[in-house]
Amino acid sequence: MKPLTAGIAALLIAAAPAAANEERAPPPAPLALSGNVAPVHDPAIIKQGDTYHLFTTGNLRDKEGLIGWRTSKDLKEWTLQRPVFDAIPDWAKRAVPGTGGLWAPDIVHVGGEFRLYYSVSTFGKNRSAIGLVVTPTLDRTAPDFGWVDRGLVWQSTPNNDYNAIDPNIIVDGDGRHWMSFGSFWSGIKLVELDPATGLALKDTKPVAIARRSSPGAVEGPFIIRRDGYYYLFASYDFCCRGVNSTYYTVVGRSQAVTGPYADRDGKPMMKGGGLLVLHAELDDAKRFVGPGHNSILRDGGADFIVYHAYDKLQNGRPTLRIQRLGWTPDGWPVAL
Repeated sequence: MKPLTAGIAALLIAAAPAAANEERAPPPAPLALSGNVAPVHDPAIIKQGDTYHLFTTGNLRDKEGLIGWRTSKDLKEWTLQRPVFDAIPDWAKRAVPGTGGLWAPDIVHVGGEFRLYYSVSTFGKNRSAIGLVVTPTLDRTAPDFGWVDRGLVWQSTPNNDYNAIDPNIIVDGDGRHWMSFGSFWSGIKLVELDPATGLALKDTKPVAIARRSSPGAVEGPFIIRRDGYYYLFASYDFCCRGVNSTYYTVVGRSQAVTGPYADRDGKPMMKGGGLLVLHAELDDAKRFVGPGHNSILRDGGADFIVYHAYDKLQNGRPTLRIQRLGWTPDGWPVAL
């Protein structure tokens, strides 16, 4: 994909009022967040009852611990809780020797339980794995609360042309469960899961749904279903470089969960296509760079895009960001 032009950015900015007028007048964007909102990488979000739960990448040395966990009652003030894991699971250490953290989680509520998927890897290598841990409730005071690790869901080795990290779960219109994942290498893949267990179906094979030419900078997929389309969000270019991060977020859509996904101009995401959703140049204050690795929260008729970006006023500290997500008349998302 060629560098994004001012014309594309202007198109999206111009579309925002139309999307807002179509549904409702949006609150100021982005949301004014407070409390424990940094450091945050790769946020995944879900709501149970009156509480929002946010899960993030965590390393052994981090204060947040292995899979950071924050909660909020209003989506604005965030409080750090105990991490999901006290230690890296034994199976994960065997699968990925030398791993020092659990990364890029995703959280869904299906089958009467909360399923939290997480990545096991080392930076820049594709000997990686995706695991699953479950609990019947996120309420720590409930008698049935407790995480149970179900172990390996999918893995990659240096013999594979993909990287098994950054999982995201989608239930399609027929009730089939799918997991997208991928980072660099040959791009984003999709495999089918067993709805009963949340683990991969025995005979499922990876389906390619997005890729870019070398260096293959595409990762962090997130798929939602809306009005007959599946929307694939992905992060392009480079994260994790503080104020020098070049991350940004794009989207394509398809009438089938397995693709093909294409952007507003019809360019396939298998050829680097993608409509711009988040970019440093769209931040009026020019304070946050590298916005990416998003999740989507659908809450009471409103959609929100939740992501991390690097704060130039805090030496590039990765920070939680949340914006309303509007929709244009022709059905494309716009971060408001």
